[in-house]
Amino acid sequence: MTRHRLLANWAADCAGHVLPLFARTHPDDNRPRRAIEAARAWSGGEITVGEARVASVQAHAAARDASGDVARAVARAAGHAVATAHMADHSLGAAFYSVRAVKLASSSDDAENAGACEHEWQREHLPGAVRDLVVSAEEEGSVLGKWQP
Repeated sequence: MTRHRLLANWAADCAGHVLPLFARTHPDDNRPRRAIEAARAWSGGEITVGEARVASVQAHAAARDASGDVARAVARAAGHAVATAHMADHSLGAAFYSVRAVKLASSSDDAENAGACEHEWQREHLPGAVRDLVVSAEEEGSVLGKWQP
């Protein structure tokens, strides 16, 4: 599997890990779940970049329609996960918004710790073939700027 496809699959893992936070408040909206499934399908060579783009647009529409910041962040994570098919850098957006969702869902006293734990989970699930690429991009801030988990 190419590094690009590995990144899409990892981004889907990141978004999928926080998807239950979306389902709590929007159980009937399956656009983020379908976006995550589409990211995995593109990663496996089952759909085209164009099909992935449609799923990304739909997940971002779900974010705009969401009633709260947590659900919005989860839907954005899903949208970025599948947008990784278009551009590999979107994988970092999936990681960023997943951490953001966890922080927003946590009490203010625990938000930083919860975000750090989510970021650690993401790093533990990074495929070895893309680990250095992702870690260096996060550290240098070339894509998302200097963000803290």
